[in-house]
Amino acid sequence: MFGIMMPRGPGKLALSKMNMAGMGLAMIKGIMKHKNVMTLPELIDQAKLGGVRMVVCTMSMDLMGIKSEELIDGVEEGGVAMYIDHLSRSSANLFIS
Repeated sequence: MFGIMMPRGPGKLALSKMNMAGMGLAMIKGIMKHKNVMTLPELIDQAKLGGVRMVVCTMSMDLMGIKSEELIDGVEEGGVAMYIDHLSRSSANLFIS
């Protein structure tokens, strides 16, 4: 049941709680196209070209029943230990609200 409710890629993600059965997403995509704003898949590609590492939390994957083969190409799996290790060697931080 949970898998049915999961989006089928970045192009299918809901806009927000104001999705309005898909109308909100269609409206914002129209505005983005009119203003020449890149789509989410295009932004993901640009991030990859810029050297951004995208890491998904393995515990969250496990809780939601997401398998490795369901991830978009280029996304790495990692956990808290990996995050703390990388954080201790950099000046970066992650803010989760």
